[in-house]
Amino acid sequence: MRYGSRLYMLGIVYLLLAPTAFAGEISPDCTFRGVPLYGKVKVVDVFADFNVEIVDALCDLDVKFVDALPNQCGEWEFVDTFEDFSVKFVDVFGDFSICNVDALPGLR
Repeated sequence: MRYGSRLYMLGIVYLLLAPTAFAGEISPDCTFRGVPLYGKVKVVDVFADFNVEIVDALCDLDVKFVDALPNQCGEWEFVDTFEDFSVKFVDVFGDFSICNVDALPGLR
């Protein structure tokens, strides 16, 4: 196989694997891309920090929606200003998925 053909095949493999390589995972310390996944959250339509899928099962993070003091992993308080991070809810291709729970929020 010639050098050009090898380089071409390597490029094809890279393009096939790139979406999964950059998807990322929620860290054991409950952060995603360095941002803690608890606190005050603003829901936006554009320019969100994260695209999030809400699912019923097999989610990445169990989230409890609280009215005050969201200081544990998976506790989110929705606000309009002074948010810790912003999310956009999507149907597919989210950065991570969440399940709405009433108790025991946190990593799966």
